[in-house]
Amino acid sequence: MAKNLMLKAARAQKDMTQADLAAAVGVSRQTINAIEKGEYNPTINLCRSICRVLGKTLDELFWEE
Repeated sequence: MAKNLMLKAARAQKDMTQADLAAAVGVSRQTINAIEKGEYNPTINLCRSICRVLGKTLDELFWEE
């Protein structure tokens, strides 16, 4: 699995730390870190929660062209 640089960039645009995003979606900071590093494949529900918090679509953050 590739690193999720789109997620990292979107989080940075909102000036959120991994801990901020984790708290907003109800997971640990380590989970967000693992998703960004490509070590963890989040559930669709978690993907949707992250998208809601960051104001992005699933396509923008989780699906490659």
